[in-house]
Amino acid sequence: MANLRCALRIASSFQAPSSKCCVQFFSSGAGQTTEKNVPYEKTLKEESSPRGQGPTKPLPASADVVVVGGGSLGCQTVYHLAKMGVTNVILLERDRLTSGTTWHTAGLLWQLRPSDVEVELLAHTRNVVSRDLEQETGLHTGWIQNGGLFIASNKQRLDEYKRLMSLGKVYGIESYVLSPAETKDLYPLMNVDDLYGTLYVPKDGTMDPAGTCTTLTRAASALGALVIENCPVTGIEVKTDDLGVRRVAAVVTNAGTIETPCVVNCAGKHCAGVNVPLVAMHHAYVVTERIEGIQNMPNVRDHDASVYLRLQGDALSVGGYESNPIFWEEVSGDKFAFGLFDLDWDVFMQHIEGAINRVPVLEKTGIKSTVCGPDNMLILLTPLPLSPLGMMLGGGCGKELAYWIIHGRPEKDMYSYDIRRFHHNLTGNNRWIRERSHESYAKNYSIVFPYDEPLAGRNVRKDPLYEELLQQGCVFQERHGWERPGWFNPKGEAPALDYDYYGAYGQQSHEDYPYNTLLSAEYTFDFPPHHKTIRNECLTCRNALAVFDMSYFGKFYLVGPEARTAADWLFTADIRKPNGTTIYTCMLNKRGGVESDLTVSPIVPGAQDSALAPAFEG
Repeated sequence: MANLRCALRIASSFQAPSSKCCVQFFSSGAGQTTEKNVPYEKTLKEESSPRGQGPTKPLPASADVVVVGGGSLGCQTVYHLAKMGVTNVILLERDRLTSGTTWHTAGLLWQLRPSDVEVELLAHTRNVVSRDLEQETGLHTGWIQNGGLFIASNKQRLDEYKRLMSLGKVYGIESYVLSPAETKDLYPLMNVDDLYGTLYVPKDGTMDPAGTCTTLTRAASALGALVIENCPVTGIEVKTDDLGVRRVAAVVTNAGTIETPCVVNCAGKHCAGVNVPLVAMHHAYVVTERIEGIQNMPNVRDHDASVYLRLQGDALSVGGYESNPIFWEEVSGDKFAFGLFDLDWDVFMQHIEGAINRVPVLEKTGIKSTVCGPDNMLILLTPLPLSPLGMMLGGGCGKELAYWIIHGRPEKDMYSYDIRRFHHNLTGNNRWIRERSHESYAKNYSIVFPYDEPLAGRNVRKDPLYEELLQQGCVFQERHGWERPGWFNPKGEAPALDYDYYGAYGQQSHEDYPYNTLLSAEYTFDFPPHHKTIRNECLTCRNALAVFDMSYFGKFYLVGPEARTAADWLFTADIRKPNGTTIYTCMLNKRGGVESDLTVSPIVPGAQDSALAPAFEG
């Protein structure tokens, strides 16, 4: 019987084939798609596949909303739409519910995140799977509340956990910072010799993908929604309205057309013709044999080792996020409805090392099965379908998306989840998407510092002053592809270099990299080293003169006879100032919430000699 230590020895002695070093150093084909002994085998294989038999239900002629994709997010969206009164809603799934990625997800739910919005979204997901669905349907979703344990191997990591705990207190989330000794009492099988402490959240737990999706669709169907499986969507028809705007008119399937004004893409990379910044990668975990004494232990995230340990009855699932994930180049929904890749032990070995260090009994524990399937990475790790946080955040995002569809905007500040935040120059830039997706995957368990900047996808959009400012020592920051001035380094130039993939895929890591050195010094929750430099720049601005490069800012022109009236309604400051002045203000939405802070400059209509004037006469 294979065990983790044996697998580690095999992986350590493995010599990668020379083909891995070709130009496509980060590529991999689909590989073998053999069925594995997966955790949800009984749930998924009891029924024969309906593929080839046609849709499971007749298609209606029309619908108010059509949701494409029967994974976690699709099921959550149709459920929340139905709960909010949109009962003429249809969910179309090309195979069976959970096919693609949802069926083999680990299903972990951690309540604490660095963002207040994410904490709220997670809380709603937890309420749906642990309480609401069972009350509404009488069915158990498979939710297991075994708790969660975050491991801190250094002081900075423990500081991050304390910040998470403080945010959690605002939302009433029960959590405790434990000493190594207290951690040992809670989890006797754990090695705590190298720990600074842990963060324990008793009401974290595990979701069952199949049970959750089945219960969601049962509840939605009871409210009038229609769920149709084995019905691939082959196209989306659009029409141009009287104002020249292209709008959705219908969804085309291999069994007919459904007229609808609204389509929700919950199929991610598998939705043809939709340009989303997703990259598919191999993501894996192994399931161990029975471990004596592991029952009822909390799930574990050892962020510094980039590994997680998920309780699975009397065994563990072991997985994580490596720095050299395998890219899936030939994305195919047909081949991978419920298919898996063969596990690449050479890539996975680092997680074995981390797991054995944290729970030493794993060294002599057998491996029951391996699970390696496609997992799509979004640029910024927010839950477009198939991203790693998709199931955890699915309930909250499904609710907000449903509200968005009905009311035209979400209840919460969902800017970080709005697909429109990606400029078309970026969604069509494969280099930027690939590099940023890799970095998001590789840094998924990294400490979230307030002053962090990406090293991937840099120098995509630069303004004419870039080179001049760089020569003066400007340290640039990246926002939506733009290189924007951050602060000036007294020691000279520090440009962001081409992405080195952190030394993965045979890439040579940058050895002398001043920008990365400066960035590493900013990895702190205190004031960064350059704070004094920025202070001096601010004082110079106050006492002397400064020029601001705002090229990367969006510019909007409010024109027409009622422009000032509209401005009075939109902005909090009094903008009735002389032409040419600039007013700093907030912009509000109809609920009185702050949409943005910005500057407003009244200008003479049609004044082409002004730097602020539009290219047309207003």
